[in-house]
Amino acid sequence: MSDLRTEIEKRRTFAIISHPDAGKTTLTEKFLLYGGAINLAGSVKGKATARHAVSDWMDIEKQRGISVTSSVLQFPYKGFCINILDTPGHQDFSEDTYRTLMAADSAVMVIDASKGVEAQTRKLFKVCVMRHIPIFTFINKMDRDARDTFDLLDDIETELGIATCPINWPIGSGKNFKGVYDRRGRHVVTYSGTEKGTKEGTETIYEIDDPKLTSFIGQDAQEKLEEEIELLDGASAAFDQEKVSKGELSPVFFGSALTNFGVEIFLNYFLEMTMPPLAREADCGTLDPVKEPFSAFVFKIQANMNKMHRDRIAFMRICSGKFEADKEVYHVQGKRTLRLSQPQQMMASSRHVVSEAYAGDIIGVFDPGIFSIGDTVCMPGHKFAYEGIPTFAPEHFARVRPMDTMKRKQFVKGMTQIAQEGAIQIFEEPNGSLEETIVGVVGMLQFDVLKYRLENEYNVEIRMEDLPYEYIRWIENPEEVPPEKITGTSDMKRIVDLKGRPLLLFVNSWSVGMVEERNPKLRLAEFAR
Repeated sequence: MSDLRTEIEKRRTFAIISHPDAGKTTLTEKFLLYGGAINLAGSVKGKATARHAVSDWMDIEKQRGISVTSSVLQFPYKGFCINILDTPGHQDFSEDTYRTLMAADSAVMVIDASKGVEAQTRKLFKVCVMRHIPIFTFINKMDRDARDTFDLLDDIETELGIATCPINWPIGSGKNFKGVYDRRGRHVVTYSGTEKGTKEGTETIYEIDDPKLTSFIGQDAQEKLEEEIELLDGASAAFDQEKVSKGELSPVFFGSALTNFGVEIFLNYFLEMTMPPLAREADCGTLDPVKEPFSAFVFKIQANMNKMHRDRIAFMRICSGKFEADKEVYHVQGKRTLRLSQPQQMMASSRHVVSEAYAGDIIGVFDPGIFSIGDTVCMPGHKFAYEGIPTFAPEHFARVRPMDTMKRKQFVKGMTQIAQEGAIQIFEEPNGSLEETIVGVVGMLQFDVLKYRLENEYNVEIRMEDLPYEYIRWIENPEEVPPEKITGTSDMKRIVDLKGRPLLLFVNSWSVGMVEERNPKLRLAEFAR
């Protein structure tokens, strides 16, 4: 038990969230650089060289310079075993991010110093608050001209409704960015000469009253820093570990991921302030990660990570105990005992087979098509299920059909696999076939990804016709109110989802209320339960 406890307490599993272009993927790479997991960081856009961000492995991600799927990255650092869940920043993929946050114990929120809190940050932050997970803020791009530092903190507190506690404080921004003041150590860390893509650079530590500091940053910057420190000590919230752990106080750090200012300082403090894997709720109560035997839940499914093998990987977050590759486990939803095939851990698209893993770790297992997002896996004789992961209601719809009817088989296979990943939702006419399918997505960009993946992974070209529907409702009591007998509106359409559950699509929001009025016994829901 002591060895098990030691292994589990070394684990730190966190998600990185941000608005697009805030520098999240660059920060992830710098973490990997410090962990020795990679030797040279690649540029996200990859224009200057053929390198791409380690965590962006899908071709379309490399072309566009955005993350559209969550990547899972593991590396050791100073005795810790770190699992990073890199999430899509683009709002069209917020559903994937939501599921990933269910697998994380804490979140790092990356904010662009010149822009402050942006729309997507707000949306993702609310998910963190719902889960009460600790949120750490890294204000990035201090090497560019930034907004006033106090304004940035005020922005976070006002927009997100969380108290902030700066752990360090920037000296200048843009060309005048000289380094950061460490509030706890009461010293200044200055940087110069850090090259892009490396972790080496000249780092000097000065006491706040050292004359050499004044000559390095200048008299004006020194006086301004001293004024700001005095103001901070009197006005900002004091650091409180308990509030941080409850997600009520966000420690704030400043730096530049691109040039490595403040990244290592952030990583060291973060590991000190975060917790090892915590107990999780299941239908049988709260489960302790150390005392309970192996259990995990599926939070992500990804097909075709390896084009050579046309494989499908189910990503599992281990919630308790130790995973051993040779032991049988019980798949709760499938009601069957099985061995998890080819268990592996990821470094983006590269992976290695593992024989054991612990609570807090993420493993990918080969999925022959039996797992769904939210499924629980545990030891035989310990049957329980973790809380399910809700699905987002799609907001955009299109009718999709293959250009070549001879490729119907590949079309159905591709559509079904991509839907099982949770990237799209598939619907049919009540008596229709998958040959002409209605697809629902949360964000329009997912249509582009669907088209690209069908063409490149399944060799199927498709024709896509936009549909005017914007509102979707599942029928909760079809036995009491049969769908065909519902008195509808002219803009209403009856369809079924992949599991055969009946639902309704509407063009106008007021039509939903009108249908409920016309059918008093009808119960409609925004989510499939």
